[in-house]
Amino acid sequence: MLKMMFFAGLGGFMGTCLRFLTGKMCHALAVTAFPWATFIVNMVGSFLIGLFLALAEKSGFVSPAMNVFLVTGFCGGLTTFSSFADDIYLMLEQRHWLLFVLYAGLTFVFGLIMVCLGRWVVK
Repeated sequence: MLKMMFFAGLGGFMGTCLRFLTGKMCHALAVTAFPWATFIVNMVGSFLIGLFLALAEKSGFVSPAMNVFLVTGFCGGLTTFSSFADDIYLMLEQRHWLLFVLYAGLTFVFGLIMVCLGRWVVK
């Protein structure tokens, strides 16, 4: 159990670092009301979780320890549903109706597409 917690924590650390760097990069490139960093990491994370889970299901390529590292840790640290929910709240509070609809809709649709794409890549 301690070993698996270590793998999850190490993966989470790496995913969180990548999320942090993505946020800094997006802010350096453009300051906009649309939360690009959260959107990007959620799309990448959706693709990767689909890819990793399909690899785990299809073959013995992903061990239980590697699954905990990649899915629970890395993807969990990378993706930001809580940040997504806060972004949505702020858009509603500030009455950015169009951004709210676009962001929520795009995140849902493309997140699902990216999970499917990740699984398709393995098949």
